[in-house]
Amino acid sequence: MDIYVAILSFFCFTKPAFGFGSDQDYQIDIINELDSANATYGITQVAGLHNASKAFIFRDVGRAVQAPPHITERVVQLFRSKSEFTFLASIQQKSSTSGVIFSIHESEHSYFELESSGVREEIRYHYRFKGKPRSESFPYRLADGQWHKIALTISASHLLLHVDCNRIYERVIDPPQMELTLGSGVWLGQHSHKHGLFKGVIQDVKLIFAPNGYITQCPNLNRTCPTCSDFLNLVQGIMDLQDVLAKMTLKLNYAESRLTQLEGCHCERTCSANGLVYRDKELWVEPENCRNCACKNGVVECRRIFCPPANCSEDMLPVHVEGTCCKICRPKCSYMGQTFSEGQRFLSRSCRECKNGLMMKVTETCPELNCTITEQILPEGRCCNVCRGYDFCAEGLICGENSECKNRNTKAECECKSGYASIHGDSTYCEGGSG
Repeated sequence: MDIYVAILSFFCFTKPAFGFGSDQDYQIDIINELDSANATYGITQVAGLHNASKAFIFRDVGRAVQAPPHITERVVQLFRSKSEFTFLASIQQKSSTSGVIFSIHESEHSYFELESSGVREEIRYHYRFKGKPRSESFPYRLADGQWHKIALTISASHLLLHVDCNRIYERVIDPPQMELTLGSGVWLGQHSHKHGLFKGVIQDVKLIFAPNGYITQCPNLNRTCPTCSDFLNLVQGIMDLQDVLAKMTLKLNYAESRLTQLEGCHCERTCSANGLVYRDKELWVEPENCRNCACKNGVVECRRIFCPPANCSEDMLPVHVEGTCCKICRPKCSYMGQTFSEGQRFLSRSCRECKNGLMMKVTETCPELNCTITEQILPEGRCCNVCRGYDFCAEGLICGENSECKNRNTKAECECKSGYASIHGDSTYCEGGSG
């Protein structure tokens, strides 16, 4: 019983948290501000965790829940003037989904972004340090269809994460960049118009620029000593843990005996991909997806082949060359006041194609079409007409695993799937933060 007395003494002599202020000038109720400014397009008010404040449901449909300029300006000013803050929210996330709860970013530069991945069952915090992106991941399942209170506190390089009033993580990180730009966008329930869409209900979203802001969400965390009930619950919790430890010890002993038996045999786990079987540690390339893959203990692990920016000179343009994953620089052509990239064609009196910086005359026999002249169109970069509604994607345009082919009026283009963004402005290969 001495251990229980020692634990109680520790709680009773622990100093309370000082410095917490309730000044409303240093708090922003995000949902209340958005609602007052009529900036809740695409979301619907529903019953929340309680009735003291409004709650909104975020579905996977077109929406744009972005703070107007006057709210964004206030957020930026508070970030610039303070070195610590707390983000609070109550959420009920749809099971096994991924999405951004709150985001402050400009272009692709995230100053503050809190994301919950139901696929990997983790919480992610994205920020910037000295102009470079940083991320912290916390294994925890929020996307379970239940209500959770989440509080992320940043004080210089000190990070605290509370879920349901329990401190689950405490870390030392690189100090986040607090000098936000006025061009930043403040988004709720999404990264941008089409990416990182959160699915579920959100309530009580606040930014508090004061020490120990999590106490606003969980006032009981500000107590100096536990009650008798708290102490009895703590004692029962320790007894339950001892019981769990005893059971785990038995299971561990059994697992060790099984492992000893298995050490005498040689087992190799293979991988199956694209209809082929690969041995453990075997490497291969997927040219259609521009990925390097490996078989690791029965699991296929692939990484995208990184394509740096082409950085072409003024007399060249980046183009895709068959058999390569990354664009390469090729001489551009100038003809009749227009600029063409390698392989593009132009029809004037004759058909010409851009080759090695010159518009070369080419002979091409055009097929007969089963449509009238008025129903015919000239595709971009070609010399022969096709019928309106032609399926350009059927020609086999190669798009990455996170993009898909889309037919346009005069050509086919790759378009990033929902939740993904193009790499270097090229939608052939896309990547995303959710999932």
